[in-house]
Amino acid sequence: MSAFEGMEEMLQDFLMEAGDMLSDVDNKLVLLEKSADDRELLNVIFRGFHTIKGGAGFLNATPLVELCHRTENLFDKLRNAELTLTPEILDVILAATGIVRDMFGSLAQARMPDAAEPAILNALDAVLSGETLALKTEENIPTPTAETAAAATPAAGENGPDWRVLYHALVGGAKPEEATPSPVKVVPAPKAELPKPAEKPRGNAPTTATPSAKENTIRIDTTRLDQVLNLSGEIGLTKNRLTCLRSDMVAGRSTPDTLKALDEAVSQLDLLVGDLQNAVMKTRMQPIGRLFQKYPRLARDLARSLGKDVELVLEGEETEIDKTMIEDLNDPLVHLVRNAVDHGVDSPEERAAAGKPAKSLVKLSAQQIGDHIVIEITDDGRGMRADILRQKAIDKGLIDVETANSLDERQSLNLVFMPGFSTKDMISDVSGRGVGMDVVKTNITKLNGRIDVKTIVGQGSVFTITLPLTLAILPVLIVRLGKQPFAIPLSMVREIMPINPQDIQQVAGRATLVVREEVLPVRTLAGLLDWPDHESPAFGVLMQSAETAFVLAIDGFIGRDDVVIKPLTDVKPRGIAGATLSGEGSVVLVLDMEELLSTDSKETRATLFAQAS
Repeated sequence: MSAFEGMEEMLQDFLMEAGDMLSDVDNKLVLLEKSADDRELLNVIFRGFHTIKGGAGFLNATPLVELCHRTENLFDKLRNAELTLTPEILDVILAATGIVRDMFGSLAQARMPDAAEPAILNALDAVLSGETLALKTEENIPTPTAETAAAATPAAGENGPDWRVLYHALVGGAKPEEATPSPVKVVPAPKAELPKPAEKPRGNAPTTATPSAKENTIRIDTTRLDQVLNLSGEIGLTKNRLTCLRSDMVAGRSTPDTLKALDEAVSQLDLLVGDLQNAVMKTRMQPIGRLFQKYPRLARDLARSLGKDVELVLEGEETEIDKTMIEDLNDPLVHLVRNAVDHGVDSPEERAAAGKPAKSLVKLSAQQIGDHIVIEITDDGRGMRADILRQKAIDKGLIDVETANSLDERQSLNLVFMPGFSTKDMISDVSGRGVGMDVVKTNITKLNGRIDVKTIVGQGSVFTITLPLTLAILPVLIVRLGKQPFAIPLSMVREIMPINPQDIQQVAGRATLVVREEVLPVRTLAGLLDWPDHESPAFGVLMQSAETAFVLAIDGFIGRDDVVIKPLTDVKPRGIAGATLSGEGSVVLVLDMEELLSTDSKETRATLFAQAS
């Protein structure tokens, strides 16, 4: 039986509102670190914890109430100037918010959360009692002994260990990269670990944890629902008009006026359906700020653990994007923000030697350009050198010397997206395993998007993600192979051109075509689909797949269209993303070009143009 039987609706409302509120509190805490005496900011955070505590009280979630109550009391002292905020106190507060989020996870599964571990409660109580956390030098850090290590695991009914030893053994020792020099010498106490915030993932290694179910609810502005309702009503009126005109025509009253009225009604219906489609799409759109607000806390924690001073600046938070894409963007953006703080941002010593400001800036921005969303992650760090990236790829056996010498700067920069590539010589919990950037590229590609990188040595790097506005409707180019139509994503298409077989040349056993002084490989759609060879294609589609450009040889093309992809149930043919219907009512298969290209074996033999040289 659920611990919240009969309160399911109240529980869901609480989790939605309190989750957003906690994310906002996390961001406010990061801002507070820069302006510890901002009373208004302290009041806002205090009210946030108070509201969360109140909602938890209605649900009788006592462990959550107790933790929020302690944290609320701490902020009450801070806002009344009874305590002064220090980075160490903020570490404890942020650890507490992480445990609050863990408790939200239990509530989401309709389970009563467990009580917070004594370590965090003791730390909060110690701060409330006025004890200082400013133990920054080795001389005044007590050296953990067998006795203090044993005391770090409080027995039932005891008040717990010396929280200062525990703090430095757990908070100080919870750094994700142990190789980073630290002024604090730490000997972790056994079996006593301060719970880590849920929003602070460790390392780039793939997780084996079971993924949580995606949110199946969405908040919609009532004005957008009103627009959908009004359009639905107008479509109903137009349908009635068409019904009357049909009755007239069935009765033989097909006068010129009737045909004119029919044409007007069909045109009106076409406009209304288009408007309704756009209105429904807008109900799926959510501000990307709901996603961005998770990252200032992430950047702050990681920078502090690495001994760097980094500020994450957010821009374009009001930019709207499809809700399903927001969920799928989280992991790639986590990787990119961590990568900017760990790899991109230079060390304090490097910045001082280069004459840079001590504080590093990482900017996360979003904007809508046409029917695409563009997200940029910019840092002002050391940048990347193409020659070093090529050498690293050679050293790791990812490419050979001949291939490396053929890469231009753009292709060299894109080596960072290869599986197994890493510029780190030492493996740590943060990075060095070569897992992460290839996952970013894979996930962005699944969203029908692309990622590009630009860099200036000594000045920083920019990673740019370009995504379609929505996944519900896909702009495609309808091409033809024989009499069979296929749809390819328009985002990959650069141009369409006629193909003359005499222009095809063999380079290293592969068919190529020179397009404006650029030598491009030619791949046939028949070859990609493993269809039987037939007559020479008449057209080529110049396509861009990630960092690779190529010419797709086809028999013909039908035109551009915006389609709604329907998945194929109980079957998943290779390279087929789904199906849609053409205007004539025939089935059109939508191609998954990335999958086709990744499994392309027949084209490597260049059979189609074997005689053209």
